[in-house]
Amino acid sequence: MPRHRLVPASERDTLDPFVVATGDARPRDQRDLMERPFFSLAKARRVIPILYEAGDVRVEVFAVHEHGMATIWDADILIWAASQIVEAENLGLRTSRFLRFTPYQLLSAIGRETGARDYKLLKGALTRLQSTVIRTNLRHGENWRRHQFSWINEWEELTRADGRVEGMEFVLPDWFYRGVIDRSLVLTIDPAYFRLTGGIERWLYRVARKHAGRQPSGWLFDVPHLHEKSGSLVRLSDFALQLRRIVLRQPLPGYRLRIEREGRRELLRILPATPVDKAVDAIGTSHAALSGFRTQTVSGLRTQTVSGLRTHEPQLSLWPETTIPALNLESNSESNFVGRARDVQNLIRNTARSLDVDVAKTKGPHETQPNPVTSFRKSASAPDDTSSTSNRPRSGKPGGVS
Repeated sequence: MPRHRLVPASERDTLDPFVVATGDARPRDQRDLMERPFFSLAKARRVIPILYEAGDVRVEVFAVHEHGMATIWDADILIWAASQIVEAENLGLRTSRFLRFTPYQLLSAIGRETGARDYKLLKGALTRLQSTVIRTNLRHGENWRRHQFSWINEWEELTRADGRVEGMEFVLPDWFYRGVIDRSLVLTIDPAYFRLTGGIERWLYRVARKHAGRQPSGWLFDVPHLHEKSGSLVRLSDFALQLRRIVLRQPLPGYRLRIEREGRRELLRILPATPVDKAVDAIGTSHAALSGFRTQTVSGLRTQTVSGLRTHEPQLSLWPETTIPALNLESNSESNFVGRARDVQNLIRNTARSLDVDVAKTKGPHETQPNPVTSFRKSASAPDDTSSTSNRPRSGKPGGVS
């Protein structure tokens, strides 16, 4: 009797899918990820592990050589997932760590383009998030001391016959999901965070939001301590130099940075520039009435819900674009035209008067003075008059030698 190989059941078979039916949600970040070094701050592939220990807290991050460690740009996917879950929870909808969505929703929400290259980069980010292994004792249970997981347990894409991606789904680890549904472990962040381009400045914003918050006096950090918290591979001196450059540019939304010194110690003070939560409220929207929509059959979702979302792609924008109005030149076009004509006449009249004065000084008292306007027009056409230069040598050398 032939033996059939048992295929392990997917974790998705045991979870109800949380279907993200809209991209509208205020961006939110998980506190633990903002405070400690969980991601590579460089775009270059990193395989050297992060080993961080402070007091009783220990964080270890490992990467495989083939894909490298998940970067702080890859973490935008986790921020998006946390934002959708919290928004749905606030509306009283049931959520799950099994998310189903369209790539367009995710990419547009985190400020990325939606071309073929961006879809490819998204799949690379998902691969790094899945292959990166985290080991930590943060938020352990009473009888548990260490938790090991990956940022994404598994992920899958739904493609058409022509290769176009119609939908995606992934499963978040329980450690991350529990940290999101606990409201005390989530902070709202400014949407401008996604426009930060540097790895250190992105990490620095998350540290600022976590520690400085809206405290008037801000927060003061010792630079070597910041270097240790970042998990960066650069030398301390190079790290301090990058901090100084960031202070000169002041790129962090909602915060001001200042270098201070105490003797030979170099310190970084982070001060709130504007109320961060208020700024986010003004930009974010809360129209995720369908973000917790649930379905009973996977195949029905793939053929109906996801395709339906794709037909309304322009509506799936996390932050509506604002248009800067053009100058109002139409409402008073007649007066604008008259005013411009008057300006031109004044310019010609003033120029003619100046020419008239110059000619009067150079001419004799009995010489006829030409009409100023005629002289003005003649000088403008002088380059086209070649009669006086027809016999001149073409070379600038003496004797006309060419």
